[in-house]
Amino acid sequence: MNTKLFKSDVAQEGNGQPSKQVVIVGGGIAGLSAAWYLQQKAAEQGLNLQYTVLEQSNRWGGKIQTEQIEGFGDAPFILEGGPDAILTRKPWALALAHELGLNERILSINQEKSRTFVVNRGKLTPLPDGLQLLVPTKLMPFLKSPLFSLWGKLRVAFDLFVPRRESERDETLANFVRRRLGVEMLDKLAEPLLSGVYNAEAERQSILATFPQFPALEKRYGSLIKGARATRQPKTPDSTPPFISFETGTHELINSLVSQLTGDLRLEAGVSAIERTNDNRYIVTLDQGEQLLAEAVIMATPAKVTAPLLTGIAADASAKLDEIRYSSIGAVYLGFHKDNVSHPLDGFGFVVPSSEHRQIDGMTWMTSKWNKRAPSNHVLLRVFFGGPHTRNMMQLSDADLLTAVRAEVQSLLGINTEPVFSHIFRWHEGYPQYDLDHLERVAAIEAALPAALYVTGSSYHGIGVPDCIKQGQATAQQVLSNLTKQPLATPSAI
Repeated sequence: MNTKLFKSDVAQEGNGQPSKQVVIVGGGIAGLSAAWYLQQKAAEQGLNLQYTVLEQSNRWGGKIQTEQIEGFGDAPFILEGGPDAILTRKPWALALAHELGLNERILSINQEKSRTFVVNRGKLTPLPDGLQLLVPTKLMPFLKSPLFSLWGKLRVAFDLFVPRRESERDETLANFVRRRLGVEMLDKLAEPLLSGVYNAEAERQSILATFPQFPALEKRYGSLIKGARATRQPKTPDSTPPFISFETGTHELINSLVSQLTGDLRLEAGVSAIERTNDNRYIVTLDQGEQLLAEAVIMATPAKVTAPLLTGIAADASAKLDEIRYSSIGAVYLGFHKDNVSHPLDGFGFVVPSSEHRQIDGMTWMTSKWNKRAPSNHVLLRVFFGGPHTRNMMQLSDADLLTAVRAEVQSLLGINTEPVFSHIFRWHEGYPQYDLDHLERVAAIEAALPAALYVTGSSYHGIGVPDCIKQGQATAQQVLSNLTKQPLATPSAI
């Protein structure tokens, strides 16, 4: 058996014991964050720990992927294949950026252009002022908005009188919104905005796993409107923007992280098998046949990738992992000369309700949302497709897809000129689906894992960059806590 023992076979701690070894499978933001916090915390504790990060593809970062298109002016177009914005209300990504010394590279979102539109009867209609996700906190802007019918507005107001739900069980987003705010709110906002964030089907999406603040408001105040008003914070000067990126894109976070990791980092290193030894360690077999021995393994891969690797050592966990569905999503970038765009692009973009029967899910106006994303005198649009109501678009050829997208851009924005460039991203089965009872499913997975084997990442406790960093950090802490709590087993012969 071609087994490579780590340096643990020769490296010794002061007490004569071998150093502790961790294998991290998956080089996305969750896996890299786990490596970073293992490295930092082990150094703080004076623990002799070595780690290896294995990534099957030829690049780091997972869904964080930035590309630059040169040759159109004084600066490149900057395209994000995955997230283009990082939420600061969840502090873990911003904290990591500070730890990595990226303070001077942080790019703030253009808050003065923060309007969002909804396609309503073929026209772009702004969200009414004072709307907190779904909940109106200002009466007049909501009443004056053409987005909802008179009955739709009255139905939202009925939230003040709808009895609170007593059950603690999970509920779908669609059922929750219909019950409290009505079908128009579900169609116009909840489905395109809140389900859109997760690329999810509202009729299957778990409210507790995706937007737990809503049932929490209902439970405490008996009404979303009452709860939103009671918890509304007065506006105070705050130097922290709600969203950030970096000067040349989100890849800066990945590049800085990788450059400061001191472990064994391997690209094009797929894993074919994971076995457990008699002394409760793990043998990780790579596609090329090499084997690594470790005291702990962190699976920072999608659940669908993790499941088959665990069938032999954690069958129950593997079966539960298989229950997590995945959906596909894509985006088309279009660059235009500003002179050819008559629309003011006076916001971040728009979402499209399914009732509009369009071929796209929404659009981000990248050059309105961010500075430094295109050459001077150009605009950059990002058009989304492949959501629950446009799944068929994922199967179109590039040429047919561009034709369909350009028709939508012309219809909604009045742009009928050729773009100076176009670029397509497709993520086939790239989005984990947080279906009803997702949190119970994840708890069952975690409970079924053998000792010193961990799962982390977007399949479990949040899909956003801050969520994945938080999970990586928490997993690293679990690993260190368990490794330092238990004596290291005597090395076995394999």
